[in-house]
Amino acid sequence: MTKRSAKDDPWAAALAVTTLKDAHEVLTKLMPSPHSAPAVLREYYLRSAQVYAHVAEVDRWHHHEALYWANRERLKGEAIVLPRKP
Repeated sequence: MTKRSAKDDPWAAALAVTTLKDAHEVLTKLMPSPHSAPAVLREYYLRSAQVYAHVAEVDRWHHHEALYWANRERLKGEAIVLPRKP
């Protein structure tokens, strides 16, 4: 399996950021419309939580702030309840 580049997968670029500022910038560009399907919004928030958690480990000057953002995004994603399939 080959590693996908940022060109192929925009989330690869998000997971490669090393500063909180860059995380905010990249995630803002990836944010779906507020009117998107619940599954799309949920996936965005949960994936952005992973990005912020990663940043918390590498941008030590912003460790606690990045942890805040990771928790905030995770909670927003988990609050979106997807409809059950019949």
